[in-house]
Amino acid sequence: MDKLALLVIANLFPVSEQLAAIPLGLSLGINPLVVLLVSLTINVLIFFPIYFALKALYERFLCKIGLFNKYLQRVWKKGKPYVDKYGVIGLTLFICLPSPFTGTYTGTLLAWLLGLDWRKSFLAIALGSLIGAVIIFSSSLGILTAIGFR
Repeated sequence: MDKLALLVIANLFPVSEQLAAIPLGLSLGINPLVVLLVSLTINVLIFFPIYFALKALYERFLCKIGLFNKYLQRVWKKGKPYVDKYGVIGLTLFICLPSPFTGTYTGTLLAWLLGLDWRKSFLAIALGSLIGAVIIFSSSLGILTAIGFR
């Protein structure tokens, strides 16, 4: 499979997103700037299909899935304090620190759950994704260089 396609696919996994995709792309020898730009672009743009699909499909289908509702409760409990304390910027803070289940997918779910304006939410998530990407990118480059991989 093409290296760039692997980078794209890795970014699309909700649990790992940039956290796995950036180190993968770098380890595959893809140009670091390409890795950063592709990962960031995919991570930011995934906001739109998630946010608007939730809006359109939740009441029709998704509300009937118990596991999905449990996940929504977890997202609410974990993310709402950030938004309560810092407003929409709390959404940025929620997703910028690289860890599983706090990326664009979860941030978008949180924005939708809290009924936040999609435009402000998109900007907050884009900023959080950028900060997270820079953290992951810098860490990955440092680690790969330290072990003599690059």
